Amino acid sequence: MITDKATLKAYIKADFEAHGFKYPFLGRFTYGENSVMFRYLKNLRRWEYRINKPQRPWDRLLRLYHYFRWRRLNIKYQLYIKPNCVGPGLHLVHHGYRRIDSIKSIGKNCTILPMVLIGKKDPGADTSQSTIGDNCYIGAGALIMNPVNIGNNVTIGAGSVVTKDIPDNCVVAGNPARIIRMKEPPAPTR
Repeated sequence: MITDKATLKAYIKADFEAHGFKYPFLGRFTYGENSVMFRYLKNLRRWEYRINKPQRPWDRLLRLYHYFRWRRLNIKYQLYIKPNCVGPGLHLVHHGYRRIDSIKSIGKNCTILPMVLIGKKDPGADTSQSTIGDNCYIGAGALIMNPVNIGNNVTIGAGSVVTKDIPDNCVVAGNPARIIRMKEPPAPTR
């Protein structure tokens, strides 16, 4: 969770690096896809910071400002990402519908393509323990129907419907999603 300015800067820096800007200054003025998606994430991170930090009287105005800006960008870009559920380094690849709200947490360095829905199997489903691990790739049009737990280093193919838990280091695809290949775990960093 983002509770201080140093953490806020670290999250924004990780999101910036995940988008892999070649010319960040030009992207801001030409409204490139990466620039627009990064702008949405930057506002989301600032709103998370305003929600989590100790509140002073003037913080309410800034929190409301970032909330209403987040709401406006949700409608404009067809995005809905619940605050305080996504780790640093999130990469939103293109414009397009994404709804990410019925989940406890998504790990760091995840990539989510358009038309992804993370929802519930039924209205009474308990999603308080549903998680997605680190370094996951969620393909276009994927549906993740909670409650499920998805491990680290998982690739979910385009158009897949995930209804069951997925272990670490695998590739899943299909409707319903099945493991089609196991990946080698990443080398440990020193």
